[in-house]
Amino acid sequence: MPKILVIEDQPNLLRSISRALAEAGFDAVSAASLTSAQGLLAPNIDLVILDLMLPDGNGLDWLSELKATGNRTAVLVLTARDSINDRVAGLDAGADDYMVKPFAMAELLARIRMLLRRGAREPNAVISFGDLQVDLLSRTVKRGKQTLDLQNRQVELLVVLMKHANQIVTREMIAQAVWKENTATWTNVIAVNINQLRKKLEIPGRPAILHTIRGKGYLLGDAP
Repeated sequence: MPKILVIEDQPNLLRSISRALAEAGFDAVSAASLTSAQGLLAPNIDLVILDLMLPDGNGLDWLSELKATGNRTAVLVLTARDSINDRVAGLDAGADDYMVKPFAMAELLARIRMLLRRGAREPNAVISFGDLQVDLLSRTVKRGKQTLDLQNRQVELLVVLMKHANQIVTREMIAQAVWKENTATWTNVIAVNINQLRKKLEIPGRPAILHTIRGKGYLLGDAP
């Protein structure tokens, strides 16, 4: 069941969209602010519906920052801004589609299905961050020219971290994405795999790129 994150600060509209998604067979999670959305943006989210005018920031800036991290989750912008310049700005920021309010719910659902089909036809076979590269089909991992010997779980763990590069990834997010659990009861298992992955990513004489953020989770990128 595709999972969709809806970011919208109008309560009635948020409820209407969430209800329509559920009735159409989607698993909908909702957020009324960018801050709340950040905590829900797990690797198992297939699509984001994003309002641009939110109480704690500009959705367009959030979208640009999301895409700059290498996150390839499909994003459908849903906003009252209807000028050509607004549409161009949204698409240039990384939106996969752009709908103007008011809208027909049937059209929204059709566009969602289209974006999900497009994602299924065009899988992102290779993801990169810095000199790290993962081929999702062959499950080959390289750092620079060196091929790394990772176990399957470690590859999955690395993919989660790369999709959220330079962001804190919580243990709950890892447990859900890698072990398909909803809680962080796998804390010790996660810690062991993180330590093993950290050692395999190390390059003598260069700074570490995988960091433990005490009490919060883990971060792949520059030292916080």
